[in-house]
Amino acid sequence: MSFIKTSDGTEIFYKDWGPRDAQPIVFHHGWPLSADDWDAQMMSFLDKGYRVIAHDRRGHGRSTQTWTGNEMDTYAADVAALTDALDLEDAVHIGHSTGGGEVAHYIARAKPGRVSKAVLIGAVPPIMVKSDKNPGGLPIEVFDGFRAALVANRSQFFLDVPTGPFYGFNRPGAKVNQGVIENWWRQGMMGGAKAHYDCIKAFSETDFTEDLQKITVPTLVMHGDDDQIVPYADSAPLAAKLLKHGTLKTYQGLPHGMCTTHPEIINADLLEFIRS
Repeated sequence: MSFIKTSDGTEIFYKDWGPRDAQPIVFHHGWPLSADDWDAQMMSFLDKGYRVIAHDRRGHGRSTQTWTGNEMDTYAADVAALTDALDLEDAVHIGHSTGGGEVAHYIARAKPGRVSKAVLIGAVPPIMVKSDKNPGGLPIEVFDGFRAALVANRSQFFLDVPTGPFYGFNRPGAKVNQGVIENWWRQGMMGGAKAHYDCIKAFSETDFTEDLQKITVPTLVMHGDDDQIVPYADSAPLAAKLLKHGTLKTYQGLPHGMCTTHPEIINADLLEFIRS
């Protein structure tokens, strides 16, 4: 198992597969998951000759169950430490959900030459929570409910989310995949409750507007219009407009977890963008 140690002593677990001289693709997972959530993408791009890398965010998966530093500034610093340790150049950074926020926050601060392209999938930017500046956002009570459910019974909460809205399994006629549900639960329960609790604030209240405006590399914004976790109208179209070189791709009827439910569609579009 591979780890790096950050400046505050946190151990960050990562996978690093493929030729070291190949173009690197770095995957950033959503809350409360781990690098394992990218299996379908990592295996596909490894097979196509790329170097594929994914890490467990601090407090998640196999990384240290931190009780501090569970916010975007530190998440981005952890990514910078990983890219420095692996000396990654011209990498494509792909982030899902919370990972999309992490990608935006990291790239806005990245060293020159580290990043060639970015992809935000079902991502939280520009900002999720409702406010006077963001009237289309979700009320803070939604995220308070997440926190309360996590504290009350994290295991049950981590079954309810994938069984219901995350993959759209609550929609009429949905083909429910029990293995996908249990894998979501497995990944979530590997992490620390305190880090997961703190991360809810990080993904819902961080304003990524300035990050998006600072990004100069080509960026693909991919989002399902039936996303019940990060509602489409207040995320992807707004993020794409803030990017200097942003392209919006909307997926009719697809859920938040479309990388898992529809990898054949997502992987093909990712490959086309990376090769373009």
